[in-house]
Amino acid sequence: MVAMKRRVLALAGLLLAAAVLAAPAPRARAQNGDGNGSGGGNGSINGSAHAGELVVQAREAYRVKDKARLAALREQALAGAYPLAMWVHYFELNLRLADLQPPEFDAFAARWSGTYVEDRLRNDWLLELGKRRDWATFRAELPRFRMNDDREVACYALLVQHQDGQDVRAAAKAAWYAQRDLDDGCQLLGQALYEARVLSGDDVWQEIRLSVEANRPAAARAAAALLDPAYAARIDAVFRDPAKVLREQRAAAGRRGERFTVIALWRLAAADPDAAVAQLEQRYAGQLSPHQAAHAWAGVAKQAALKQHPRAADHARRAWLDWERSGSAEPPPWSDDMLAWHARAALRQGAGERSRWALLASAIGAMSAAEQRSTVWTYWRARALQAQAPRGPEGDEARAQAHQALEALAPRLDFYGQLAAEDLGRRAALPPPAAALTPAEVAAPRAHAGLGRGLALIGLGLRHEGVREWNYSLRGLDDRQLLAAAQWACEREVWDRCINTSDRTRAEFDLAQRYPMPFREQVVARSREVGIEAALVYGLIRQESRFVLDARSGVGASGLMQLMPATARWTARKVGLDWRAELITDREVNLRLGMSYLRMLLDDFGGSSAMATAAYNAGPGRPRRWREGTPVEPAAWIEAIPFNETRDYVKKVLSNTLVYAAL
Repeated sequence: MVAMKRRVLALAGLLLAAAVLAAPAPRARAQNGDGNGSGGGNGSINGSAHAGELVVQAREAYRVKDKARLAALREQALAGAYPLAMWVHYFELNLRLADLQPPEFDAFAARWSGTYVEDRLRNDWLLELGKRRDWATFRAELPRFRMNDDREVACYALLVQHQDGQDVRAAAKAAWYAQRDLDDGCQLLGQALYEARVLSGDDVWQEIRLSVEANRPAAARAAAALLDPAYAARIDAVFRDPAKVLREQRAAAGRRGERFTVIALWRLAAADPDAAVAQLEQRYAGQLSPHQAAHAWAGVAKQAALKQHPRAADHARRAWLDWERSGSAEPPPWSDDMLAWHARAALRQGAGERSRWALLASAIGAMSAAEQRSTVWTYWRARALQAQAPRGPEGDEARAQAHQALEALAPRLDFYGQLAAEDLGRRAALPPPAAALTPAEVAAPRAHAGLGRGLALIGLGLRHEGVREWNYSLRGLDDRQLLAAAQWACEREVWDRCINTSDRTRAEFDLAQRYPMPFREQVVARSREVGIEAALVYGLIRQESRFVLDARSGVGASGLMQLMPATARWTARKVGLDWRAELITDREVNLRLGMSYLRMLLDDFGGSSAMATAAYNAGPGRPRRWREGTPVEPAAWIEAIPFNETRDYVKKVLSNTLVYAAL
């Protein structure tokens, strides 16, 4: 193990040295700002292994919050001018960000100008400035933030624009509604705009509804407190005991009382849709305004669809009917996620139900423009147009629109592109390969210090940092440059960067990069032994681990085929393997057990790749439940899978498999 660690450090050191020696000589302070400078220090092959150990030690000190150790490591790294000294410096400053003063941040930014860590710390610094309410310094730093991808920073920025007299209402609402969890920036923005009467009480109630729908009690509570401090406790009660709230609300009057009734019904439906339906039909029939009844039925329908309740589509139709009764000229303000579940409820109805297409079309038509443009809803809208088009010439326009939408999807290699090609009567066609890279194009990424640092960090086991550094360095690269960077990652067998980098190209394609076949001899031989298509195995591994041998998920799945320890142990017994826990990351063992388990799932689900891959991700019990009820076409069954991760997983594994089969 020690010898292996030394070899890894040495390899990382060679990558560092190559990147640094290829880059322009550093200046004393600021680099050229384009991300291609070395970021300080000219390094040497002799010192690189020590530099690798230094940054690994710094990352561990950062993890355990050892400020004294980090300070010493920073001094050592900066004195030695090591290629990764910037990361040691970043770890040290980030750990004491709350006490950082502008001059020290400015010195850091000047020293490492143009690098990922400069922009990463600026992101952290902007958040700190927002918490300090230091708006003058925030204004000065914001234009220098190149990634500009932090939602909380965006909320602080909108607040500053509001303070400067700009009209930010539309953007502020979108940012406030989009916050995943309660954060200082977006909540401060909402509060300031509500107090300034830029946001109305209806806007605040929309944030409450969205937060309740997404199960974010803290965000819902904070929004409710803007309207009335006493409302915060009522929000707590909605999450804690919605049935009790409903009992209390039946005696309440007024619009706000109705609104609490609605969100309490949503929370009740999350546990028991039938109980919520009983309340709506028996206790609240005719008592809620059509507007609030529509909201209530919409949320209940979503929860019923998530549980694949057979009446979910009926509940969604009730919501739409009540919305029409309300007389509103606007589309309902339901979230894209809620509307998507109305659409999936329609898909679960079965091919024989014509009414499903009207509900599907209504749900898609009310989604945001961006969501409507997604491949999933472009495809299903086309299907709805086809199904609803009248026979004869009067249906020609709708059929033409559907055909045009399918034509636009068909060239894509993803799940819905492949389905569109099939619907058009074609086999999914692979794009023509890009022209071979020239020697100059091949050499360019090897001279890019940021890409070199990314590979070096990954080689040191600092994958999170390495991936961030690598991805930052891809900004602004064109297709040819992306292909060259991907090729370097492929050659280094850093397969996840190889695949993800090549996936970014838009006009030129190298499918050998996007769909590589590492360990081909072992994969093909083992797949033949267990009687499974090698293309399916590759499609699954590409999605599971991106061919990273030591990949480990947050829940403990390990290796190429991301086996859970209990699954690996059970499968080992089934195939007669003498099991030891450390074997889970052994390549040969991981492949054997993963394929054997997949073969068992295929047998259990009658050869259905869709159900078997769903079972591989979510466990076999859930797909057995998901196949109950009215038979539906496979694409509709997949789209209605109630777990977002599993639904996305199945679509990607199946589309990967088709491409691998073609290759």
